[in-house]
Amino acid sequence: MPVQQLPIAFTMGDAAGIGPEIIVKLFQQGLVGPAVVYGDAATLQRTIAQLGWSNTWQVHTIDTPVEGAAPLTGVIPVLNRWHALPNDLASGEINALAGRGAYEYLCHAIDDAQAGLLRAIVTAPLHKKAMQAGGIDQPGHTEILAKRTGTEHYAMMLANPELRVILVTIHVPLASVSGLLTLDSQLHTLRLAHKACLQAGIAQPRIAVAGLNPHAGEDGRFGQEEIEVIRPAILLARAEGMDASGPWPGDTIFMRARRGEFDIVVAQYHDQGLIPVKYLGVEQGVNVTVGLPFVRTSVDHGTAFDIAGQGIADPASLAAAYDMALAMTSRI
Repeated sequence: MPVQQLPIAFTMGDAAGIGPEIIVKLFQQGLVGPAVVYGDAATLQRTIAQLGWSNTWQVHTIDTPVEGAAPLTGVIPVLNRWHALPNDLASGEINALAGRGAYEYLCHAIDDAQAGLLRAIVTAPLHKKAMQAGGIDQPGHTEILAKRTGTEHYAMMLANPELRVILVTIHVPLASVSGLLTLDSQLHTLRLAHKACLQAGIAQPRIAVAGLNPHAGEDGRFGQEEIEVIRPAILLARAEGMDASGPWPGDTIFMRARRGEFDIVVAQYHDQGLIPVKYLGVEQGVNVTVGLPFVRTSVDHGTAFDIAGQGIADPASLAAAYDMALAMTSRI
């Protein structure tokens, strides 16, 4: 079956958060192709009832993704690959079962994507503390995806209509960042940035690399990372045919990219790259894991425990993640 005819998989994330709600709302808004949900069927059915849509929507439990390849009106196909969650699970609270469930839904979706049964994976948010309470000590989605697929070189990319940013380091203490910046880590991220832009339909990607230190080190006055690691990696990338430039000062490069001077910015650490993207608004933000053997996109926000169960969660970021997954897989 051509990849475009396979279902896109939504992972429900933490059942105590807004994941179930935004997934149900997105189905209600309408999807342009087949989709399935890896999650808890009873939780999704309760969510439908809470939203007042029981007369028009229902959950069907299925056994394989192929059963969701022919969508039915008013039906959300769900793969229950873990034991059922408690009916009285409270919204907005850390729960070990909900945390472990979010991990299990993701792992089963990964395995099916690896087997070529899914078009892409779109993930709703998980709660790291709840997941850890459930016995899984992982920093987040990205690391689980990489470990489960055996992917050595991968990166987190955040994108919205105005800005595209990819990270060299992800979930590590700020004090550890400098030691993790190597020639290899820089060059691998540059290659992934180039690949991500090609997947987005950009024929000749323009890659800007942010420096680590203020003023991009100011010729060594504020640090040596730009001289010893970042600039040499850029030169190697250019020798491979990539249009890479920098290192540029981190306080201006994102503005320049937003104005259209560059297609993607390579940021050296988590907050350097994510603050400018999220400042523009999480509603249209999408998290993409680049380097995996399949397409994975995600919302650009967390579980929002403060509003979970109230029926007011906005599915816009999930819709943007779904749209990006469709666009990226349309070129495969």
